[in-house]
Amino acid sequence: MTDPNDPSKNEKPRVRKRFFFLQLDAALDSALWTLGDRLASTWQSITIFFQRFRARGLWKALFEVAGEAMTLGAAGFVLMLALAQPAFQETLDDWRKRGDYAVTFLDRYGNQIGHRGIIHEKSVPVDDLPDYFVKALLSTEDRRFFDHFGIDIIGLFRAISTNARAGGVVQGGSTLTQQLAKNLFLSSERSIERKIKEAFLALWLESHLTKKEILRLYLDRTYMGAGTFGAEAAAQYYFGKDITDINLAEAAMMAGLFKAPTKYSPTVNLPAARARANDVLTNLVQSGFMTEGQVVAARRNPASVVDRAGSQSPDYFLDWAFDEAKRLAGPKSSHTLFVKTTFDPQLQQAADESMQSTLRQYGESAHIGQGALVLIENGGAVRAMVGGRDYGESQFNRATRALRQPGSSFKVYTYSLAMENGFTPDSMITDGPISWGNWSPQNYERRYEGRVSLKTALAQSINTVPVRLAKEHFGIPPIIKMAHAMGVETPIKNDVTIPIGTSEVTVMDQATAYGVFMSGGMQTRRHGIVQITDDQGKIIYDFNRDEPPAKRVLSEQATTSMNSILVTIPVNGTARRAALDNGIPTAGKTGTTQSYRDAWFVGFTGNFTCAVWLGNDDFSPTNRITGGSLPAATFKKLMDYAHEGIPLRPIPGIDAPTPAIVASNVSNRSAEKKPGTEETRLSIERPRMLSPASTKLIETIGKALADAAPLSDASAEVPAVPVQVGSN
Repeated sequence: MTDPNDPSKNEKPRVRKRFFFLQLDAALDSALWTLGDRLASTWQSITIFFQRFRARGLWKALFEVAGEAMTLGAAGFVLMLALAQPAFQETLDDWRKRGDYAVTFLDRYGNQIGHRGIIHEKSVPVDDLPDYFVKALLSTEDRRFFDHFGIDIIGLFRAISTNARAGGVVQGGSTLTQQLAKNLFLSSERSIERKIKEAFLALWLESHLTKKEILRLYLDRTYMGAGTFGAEAAAQYYFGKDITDINLAEAAMMAGLFKAPTKYSPTVNLPAARARANDVLTNLVQSGFMTEGQVVAARRNPASVVDRAGSQSPDYFLDWAFDEAKRLAGPKSSHTLFVKTTFDPQLQQAADESMQSTLRQYGESAHIGQGALVLIENGGAVRAMVGGRDYGESQFNRATRALRQPGSSFKVYTYSLAMENGFTPDSMITDGPISWGNWSPQNYERRYEGRVSLKTALAQSINTVPVRLAKEHFGIPPIIKMAHAMGVETPIKNDVTIPIGTSEVTVMDQATAYGVFMSGGMQTRRHGIVQITDDQGKIIYDFNRDEPPAKRVLSEQATTSMNSILVTIPVNGTARRAALDNGIPTAGKTGTTQSYRDAWFVGFTGNFTCAVWLGNDDFSPTNRITGGSLPAATFKKLMDYAHEGIPLRPIPGIDAPTPAIVASNVSNRSAEKKPGTEETRLSIERPRMLSPASTKLIETIGKALADAAPLSDASAEVPAVPVQVGSN
């Protein structure tokens, strides 16, 4: 018998088990080795195959550069897309109806001064336009319009090459679609960010509109000079006919306007307009759209225009008033509006001449390329506005949209706060070295006066004093609050350098805020619109009805204290060139920023407040121009004119003898001028004005006559229109 406990009987199953695992291990090892060998063989085959395409030498360098360019290009595309996101927000609403407003503007006397918006009854379909007009436009502005996708890469490189050979900008690379994107969604401000947004929005427009729709929108909304927008309006203004009736010579002249509508406006410079039209005819031939034989008659018989002598459109004011009208009327109102404004044509003409004479006479030598100005009458009515040197060249309104450092003209907000907190003009404070963190402000002349009064510190524009007031007495937030309360609408950054004017503001901000001193410490109630009515005669907005009464911003004591200081600055301070003639008390403050980039003077009388800025769009320095020089002189030219023949109002808190009415200076103009004073007088005459008492009497009589007139069947059909005189 076999012993069941014999160990030899259990060895056979164990051997079998061990042999199974050995076979499994061998199989796995063999499979892994085979897989690795095949992968290595495959990789070697792939490597050998691609070695045939390996670049060497110059080709290798070119491929390396191309690869890096693709990487950087992808990163740049992502960056530009991020920058363009704010622009795409503009397309979220019903953007097609933005231009549906048709607004007619009247001046303070009820006379028509211009239009804004699109009058669709006058919008002409592209298919109905003269073929040669469309060809003239495309041959000059965008020859590949029907071939590109919104951005013309070929045209862009051609423009770069042409400009490089010419050594300057002689040809633009923007397409009509890009220009339409700017007109619809963006401002005219020149910046890289705007160009990026413009490019993306051009692609967006091309994906949502047909080429003919883009062309029609462009022709309806482009500025064509002389205050006209759109091809139809320009044809009516320049030639007195519909766009469908213009001939080839007139079409060429109109096509030449798109590049520089003011420079080539035939009502401004007919020879330049005809020369430009001849260039357009040449473009027609060179582009292959027409032959020389087809254009020769237009060359020999250039277009003539309707005589519009004496007409001038206040375009910067109208652009601002257009935005204000849309805001006040609201989106639910009728889009056909009639707007009575506060605009005064005589004061606007004087403002334009004051600014233009300064820029013409001193612009090149002083290295000043631009200027802006706002004139506000006591009561808040904006009477005149200059938004730049040339509206046709740039529609960007520097009076309401350009943010520039105000320099020392900002100090009045710090001093006003001091007067509200118990200081007086005679309060003494130390003018000496001071540091706030890592910042140590310096005075203009790099010296210190020691103990000085606040009156002296502001009159001499000492920098350390407002900084010491802010650091030791109130801090920065109360100064910001005071500036906003007085009328500065631009956000002010919370920085220790604010007391000497480092935070940007607009010219409109400064004019509004300084108006508080003119109005005795009350809000300026700045406004450019008196009344808005729709096409049915319904009053949608009325300033006197819908706006709240002015609130007090400065106490009478603080206002009197500030005015007592500010009236000394044109007398023995930094703005002696701003002092008005005929003994009219004048007050104000100069401002000059670092490296002389911005020069300001903001001043006022009892009748008007005027803010003047001079500088350059590219922020380049002027030729050491201060606020007390050219800005103050420009202020004087306008304000001397504005005060002729009107009742004078005293500056609140200032008891100074003044004549009741300043006599017209016609006799002074005809008299022999003193050497060196030629720039202080304007060539235009101030028309005689009714006194407020006479105006009120005429309005009362007119109202009484209107109420007493018997209503007959005939008179009921034609309602009486009251005479608009004076007031707003």
